[in-house]
Amino acid sequence: MDTPIVQRLFALQDLTYQKFQCKLMPTVSPDVVIGVRMPDLRRLAKQLRGTPEAEHFLNQLPHTYYEENNLHGLLLCEHRGYEETVEALNRFLPYVDNWATCDLLSPKAFGKHPEALPRQAWTWMQSHHTYTVRFGLGVLLRFYLDRYFSPEYLDWAAEVRAEDYYVQMTVAWYFAEALVKQPDAALPYLIQHRLSPWIHNKTIQKATESFRIDPEQKAFLRSLRVK
Repeated sequence: MDTPIVQRLFALQDLTYQKFQCKLMPTVSPDVVIGVRMPDLRRLAKQLRGTPEAEHFLNQLPHTYYEENNLHGLLLCEHRGYEETVEALNRFLPYVDNWATCDLLSPKAFGKHPEALPRQAWTWMQSHHTYTVRFGLGVLLRFYLDRYFSPEYLDWAAEVRAEDYYVQMTVAWYFAEALVKQPDAALPYLIQHRLSPWIHNKTIQKATESFRIDPEQKAFLRSLRVK
């Protein structure tokens, strides 16, 4: 029997959007995609936030539907305590099965703990679960390429050896952003061929698509492509 929250999700269903969304997520069965647009999902999360119903929902894993997982992620991200947030993520991440749910996770508690978070990100990056690794890489990408950057984080990303496309793409995305924000530290990874050929070339592709890199630098990056 559907729960009240699932019933509310189906009340927001848009079948045209459901078909569109399924095309973007080949790892997810269409049978578990309701078809709820993100603005509607965020409004529902706002309505549920802090209620006993939301607390009960967050303790009910695994969920059945894609949108339930997204709603879970949105509610989880509102936690204020750092330890509480990490604990909740450790319970939830093993059930994340697609890039979209993974990438919407941006917990509010993370911004106030810049010292503790990198080591936790490294721990997630050691996982054998695709989207836990992707999430750990995403933490470095979102929070640690500017004020709190450290060169060792580039080593952590380069050492990720997962063969999954969604992990490799995130490594390339991370290094492409690093070429924009920390070029002196990131460029040697290409010059010295310290990345796998696929990630190396994908990093160059994504970097040269950026408007934040000048044409001369783009030409140099293209010269570093490997066959």
